[in-house]
Amino acid sequence: MTIADVHAEHSTAEHKHGADCGHEAVPHGDHTDYVHGTHRHALHGDHYDEHESVAEHTREAHAHGAGCGHETVQHDDHVDYVHDGHKRAVHADHYDEH
Repeated sequence: MTIADVHAEHSTAEHKHGADCGHEAVPHGDHTDYVHGTHRHALHGDHYDEHESVAEHTREAHAHGAGCGHETVQHDDHVDYVHDGHKRAVHADHYDEH
């Protein structure tokens, strides 16, 4: 199974998120997510990625890594793990849905 990156439904040319864009800003690690409907958009190069809520299991419940049994997908400076049709990425003490 190959999973492509999930991009937001609008481009940076169509709508720029920022201080006065009208969407709630949520700090997320080293960047800001913008609440857009029931999900969050995060700027990623020339597009927005969909950032869903934190994954339903913790790192303590299941540690993704070499030999965990899940397909890996390189995503910039980190690896996402394909898990039940979702991509999860380690973020501090939890996993983010990508």
